[in-house]
Amino acid sequence: MTDPRLQQLARTVVHYSANVQPGENVLIRAMDAHDAEILAPFIDEIHAAGGHAFIDYADYAVNRQMMLSGSEEQFKLDAAMKLEQMKRMDAVVIILGENNVSEYADVPAAKRDAYRKWYKPVTNEQTKKKWILFNYPTKAYAQLAEMSTQAYTQFLYDTCTMDYGRMSAAMDPLVELLSQTQTVRIVAPGTDLRFSVKGIPAIKCDGRVNLPDGEVYTAPVRDSVEGTITFNTRSSYLGQSFGDLSFTFEQGKIVSCRSDNQTKLNELLNTDEGSRFIGEFAIGTNPFINRVMNDIGFDEKINGSIHFALGQAYENADNGNTSDIHWDIVLLMKEEFGGGEIYFDDVQVSKDGRFVLDSLLGLNPEKLI
Repeated sequence: MTDPRLQQLARTVVHYSANVQPGENVLIRAMDAHDAEILAPFIDEIHAAGGHAFIDYADYAVNRQMMLSGSEEQFKLDAAMKLEQMKRMDAVVIILGENNVSEYADVPAAKRDAYRKWYKPVTNEQTKKKWILFNYPTKAYAQLAEMSTQAYTQFLYDTCTMDYGRMSAAMDPLVELLSQTQTVRIVAPGTDLRFSVKGIPAIKCDGRVNLPDGEVYTAPVRDSVEGTITFNTRSSYLGQSFGDLSFTFEQGKIVSCRSDNQTKLNELLNTDEGSRFIGEFAIGTNPFINRVMNDIGFDEKINGSIHFALGQAYENADNGNTSDIHWDIVLLMKEEFGGGEIYFDDVQVSKDGRFVLDSLLGLNPEKLI
């Protein structure tokens, strides 16, 4: 018997997040989630909405082998076929069910970068569609979060099926205020960072793209970032783990950096010119996520947090930065993590992870639960 929580998640994904309409083509990209019982509720809901379901199985271990032994010509041909399929889709549902989150850890950087270069057009085409990404509960994800599998599973379903319509309405004043802001300043232990967001849109993430969701993002004017930021969470990217992260910026560019994984950090920052610039700034607002899960899909949504992404900017909040990487890194600003303050045009909008402006009080956790 199918878990009723999974059925509820399928309804949320298909009818709210993807908003599938009659006649639409919907690609389900199952990343390590190969069990037919996992996919069945999503297929059924797509068909019930009048859509057409297509399945693309992917396996991280297989992808690793492709990177290790494949040639650029192989990557180019495979990516071209996937691109043609993606062009015919109206929506994409991405289910992540990883059994080993470090599967790519030993892939040489040159191979990884070549692989990602050729598949980047597929990803770019996907972003033009209605798309939604979320985890299926696995032991690997539970281990990352330092939770039992049962506890993680319940937590995932709770956060993915919350009342996103209610949170969406509460986000509107923050979107409006950030859209009118010229300068943002972040102050926290080891952090004093200032940048302009003038002319760059603010976008709310309210369950339409990622589950769980809960952030409002924009991007700094590319060359405006000045100062230092020190992160208080570990960050995983491309199979590598980074702690004790700190970056100093001058005219938007990282000019010095620190990590407990310095060699790999330098390697990432040297991916291309854009990898040393910020492509995204965001504020987390999900009322149910209060702790680090060691999974960026959750951690970037923690209420009382902010995050920056090094590298590629989003098309709908574009600061002109382009890169083959988009690496989100989270700073927790609640008092128990050292506290912090956010200023818009020198007016304090948040202190120790709580909004302090009257217009934004509706985004504090107790107002959304």
